[in-house]
Amino acid sequence: MASFNSISSEKLARLVGTPKAPVVIDVRDDDDFAADHHLVPGSFHRGHVHVPQWAEEYRGRWVVVLCKHGGKLSEGAAAWLRHAGAAAEILDGGIEAWRAAGLPLVPVASLPNADPSGGSVWVTRSRPKIDRIACPWLIRRFVDPRARFLYVTPAEVEAVGERFGATPFDIEGVFWSHRGEECTFDTMVKEFGLSFPALEHVARIVRGADTDRRELEPEAAGLLAVSLGLSRMYADDLEQLEAGMTIYDALYRWARDATQEKHDWVSHGGKGKRP
Repeated sequence: MASFNSISSEKLARLVGTPKAPVVIDVRDDDDFAADHHLVPGSFHRGHVHVPQWAEEYRGRWVVVLCKHGGKLSEGAAAWLRHAGAAAEILDGGIEAWRAAGLPLVPVASLPNADPSGGSVWVTRSRPKIDRIACPWLIRRFVDPRARFLYVTPAEVEAVGERFGATPFDIEGVFWSHRGEECTFDTMVKEFGLSFPALEHVARIVRGADTDRRELEPEAAGLLAVSLGLSRMYADDLEQLEAGMTIYDALYRWARDATQEKHDWVSHGGKGKRP
């Protein structure tokens, strides 16, 4: 029987990837986590043993806690979080219920430095256009909400990555980059196991815009135009990233919920009127 302070896998999956998604914390014990090195998209792992120490960090926030089956570890951690002032729920049935629902899981091995606690650092070329905004959006919404991004002179990307512990992306010759006719966004969707149909649709649009193959999806031309416009509006790359997050939030929600919706305008007697 589901707890009154629980959320289903299906409901959580509708929230993942959106700006209003809860903080999702995986509190499986070390043995369970080692036996199944995967994460629910957008979640990160924190040890349940120390929840009295870290619960205060989430005061006033909405948190979903998960363990293997949605039992004692989730219930206990959620109770501590509520005690600290968080609005905490458990994932009903835990990660096993998520898996049984056929929902995507992120392999921990795909994370930079295989760090399941989040807070990854990435580095790429300055003056972003498409991939270098789309990929940070993807990472923050589906992989690591606490990820940070450094934009530097193109010739220094790999050196900065080496000296500052950052993962290079969207430059030639690194793991996280274009592969064949696919762009870096495609690479990340596949490597992180993010097989959400709407996200795969977004990936085709990003690929069409980023590789100048606008025939791949009708929306690719529009994304290219908006992306180039953003790059002219902002001199600060991080400000541009924050503005771009909204663009990709909207694109994802359209791909998930509104691809069949039309804006019809019918003229009656010289006056426009929606039916």
